[in-house]
Amino acid sequence: MFYQIRYFILSSLIYFLFSCSPVQKIDQESIVYANDILKLKPSYNVLLFNTNVDVVGNHFSGLLLIKKMPDSSTRIVFSNEVGFKFFDFEFKNDFSFKVYSIVEQMNKKAVITTLQKDFELVLMQLNLNTSGTGFVKNGKLYFVFPDLAGKGYNCYITNMSRDSLVGMERRSSHNTFKFSIGLKRIVR
Repeated sequence: MFYQIRYFILSSLIYFLFSCSPVQKIDQESIVYANDILKLKPSYNVLLFNTNVDVVGNHFSGLLLIKKMPDSSTRIVFSNEVGFKFFDFEFKNDFSFKVYSIVEQMNKKAVITTLQKDFELVLMQLNLNTSGTGFVKNGKLYFVFPDLAGKGYNCYITNMSRDSLVGMERRSSHNTFKFSIGLKRIVR
């Protein structure tokens, strides 16, 4: 089953759209490599977002903190405004993933895996040796790579000059529950 999910905003210029619809007819196709898109990876130390999550009939709202740690890993913590943590994840440079904590309502393998895959997309966690497919559609360049688990695809969309990331999509066909996440960046 294909389903449509979540929007992410990392900056005022980048809107992330996650959806699971099939790839439309393409105009041109070629082999691309992870290095082609990683040059557009956002640089940050700390990002803060006002966040709303709807998952398995539960609604959560609060703040999502994405922080680069001294050991080069990335921590993602989602908590409400008074500090109650909904989840705390770690992504390491070797592509490993660790759950430090998660609330009971979200502590389901499918939910954790979906969150992991979505944040891998946003953090642009790509194996440098990965090749994918590139194509032009509607005046934009699409770079499609298999996800780290090999069970879906991450698609990065740039303008024709390849100097600006204009969107992201994650494609998968195995999740069957309703899930949405919305973020609005808080600029400090």
